[in-house]
Amino acid sequence: MADAPHYDQLETRDPEQRELAQFNLLPDLIRKAIAGAPGWAEHLKGIDAAAVASREELAKLPVLRKTTLHELQAQRPPFAGFATSAPNAVGRIFMSPGPIFEPEGYGEDWWRAARALYAAGIRKGDIVHNTFAYHLTPGGWILDSGARALGCAVIAAGPGNTEQQLEAIRVLKPTVYIGVPDYLKILLDKGKELGKDVSSIRKASVGGGALFPSLRAEYKQRGVSTFQTYATADLGIIAYESEALEGMTVDEGVIVEIVRPGTGDPVAAGEVGEVVVTAFNRDYPMIRFATGDLSAVLPGISPCGRTNMRIKGWLGRADQTTKIKGMFVHPEQVAEVAKRHPGLGRVRLVVGRAGEQDTMTLKAEAEGADAGLQAKIASSLQDVTKLKGEVEIVAPGSLPNDGKVIADERTYT
Repeated sequence: MADAPHYDQLETRDPEQRELAQFNLLPDLIRKAIAGAPGWAEHLKGIDAAAVASREELAKLPVLRKTTLHELQAQRPPFAGFATSAPNAVGRIFMSPGPIFEPEGYGEDWWRAARALYAAGIRKGDIVHNTFAYHLTPGGWILDSGARALGCAVIAAGPGNTEQQLEAIRVLKPTVYIGVPDYLKILLDKGKELGKDVSSIRKASVGGGALFPSLRAEYKQRGVSTFQTYATADLGIIAYESEALEGMTVDEGVIVEIVRPGTGDPVAAGEVGEVVVTAFNRDYPMIRFATGDLSAVLPGISPCGRTNMRIKGWLGRADQTTKIKGMFVHPEQVAEVAKRHPGLGRVRLVVGRAGEQDTMTLKAEAEGADAGLQAKIASSLQDVTKLKGEVEIVAPGSLPNDGKVIADERTYT
């Protein structure tokens, strides 16, 4: 495997074969989740697992939102009944901000990180300097497990203590940096300032924050090839960059959907929406887990030869809940208004200030500026949100394709 361009043959399957294989496995995942986890039994009550054998059928299942998971865990700790393994039968238990609790089961590369690291050019024999946190949250462990599965030695550095880390790098000469994008620059700059040799680092796998093009270019100029991973504590690896640097390839162990924020409805190809993930995990199955992140499908197949779906990477957050006139308005409510009026295109609730008062205007794409339609939409808006607002009919295709359902244009400075 060391010299192969791909981690395994799964990555280069015919896309139709992959789709068939995953949706042949999906009914069994759902069946086992319902049978082994009371949280899933309640969430998917009345669902015929055998029928969920296509994207169309999967899209009919309810989504599970991270905010909801936090509430459900408070009612039924620690995992809200969504784990098929008991708390005393898993390898590790984590507590992420929220707090939200996550299990890690037994077995090599439980989070499926090796594939992503392999795509970043990391190989057996590399020494990896891992600066993700190992304390309570799973970030450090996710990438640590993948690196060790590849046969790498891992320096469990964690974040902070920069001068101590520089000494470890000087002595141990790691070839790979893992962590958030910005901290590598701190290490490189501080190493230069203090005369500590950090030139051994030639590859980097980064996540947990935006890698701006200018920063990637700076790293390249300093001799470091940098690749992004996309992972969450609930799901493990979702997608990753390869040497093609064209979007992020979806991991082989998940099914990714892009849906309209506030709903579970898939958007058209190329449309920005919320990332919803189904993860094939025997201990902690996730079925239509709404991450709250925005992205879009990148059409075509990667030049690197990997044939799975590609997404454009992180494009912002889908949770746009906004307080207007002292009341919270949620993306789901805006979606409900749109559903009441078939034929509308994109909609966007624009929030502003006028005369020291909050204002809101629902912009809706539709053919023709029909005053009757405006009045009906305004009535629905007030009925759903309990707030009065203006309605503006705009031309189809005129609203930005950025996944925003609520745009807060008030200034707070």
